[in-house]
Amino acid sequence: MSKSKAVVLLSGGLDSATTLAIAKQQGFDLYALSFRYGQRHIAELEAAKKVAAEAGVRDHMIASINLRQFGGSALTQDIDVPKGRATSEMSEGIPVTYVPARNTIFLSFALAWAEVLTAPDIFIGVNALDYSGYPDCRPEYIDAYVRMANLATKTGVTGEATLKIHTPLIQMTKAQIIRRGTELGLKYGLTHSCYDPTVEGLSCGECDSCLLRLKGFSEAGLKDPARYAQRGAA
Repeated sequence: MSKSKAVVLLSGGLDSATTLAIAKQQGFDLYALSFRYGQRHIAELEAAKKVAAEAGVRDHMIASINLRQFGGSALTQDIDVPKGRATSEMSEGIPVTYVPARNTIFLSFALAWAEVLTAPDIFIGVNALDYSGYPDCRPEYIDAYVRMANLATKTGVTGEATLKIHTPLIQMTKAQIIRRGTELGLKYGLTHSCYDPTVEGLSCGECDSCLLRLKGFSEAGLKDPARYAQRGAA
């Protein structure tokens, strides 16, 4: 019996890599989708290639779009990335590292590819407990997107396939995510999470993403294999 196909959004970060590992463990035929979207660095994208290869995905597509022309984010413009913030600060408001409508855009590409593949399943590593405050990581957003997608596609309207968006990490802490990935044999040393790496590709150790990652590994009782220029106080 052939496996059911699934499109997995893969940034190369800790969460998306864990999501890919979960989809693999569940027996899906994996199609990974990453984006060259105008981000200020490509370290995470290079990590995505390594993670996809290690997982043995059927295909890894890297789509090119240019969100830099719109701006509005420290990840696509020359805006300072917040450093050294406490987790309580991270939960206040929507941070400048939010990329306007990014998950909506990424899911739209995933939806198009899934429809072509006749793959009713999409996996995305959004997390609502990550202190990030991103509006497109909430359960109600995913629920609304699924309703829209099944109204907006040929496969949905004809009943050929009903789209499901899997969010296995959405209610997990970072430590729980890391423990799950470790159980699945995920090599976290292949992943990259930093918002502001050095030119050599070292993680800064001070941005929100680095601090949350370090905090997660510490709470999981594990050592983070990522290479840091310096390690902040998570």
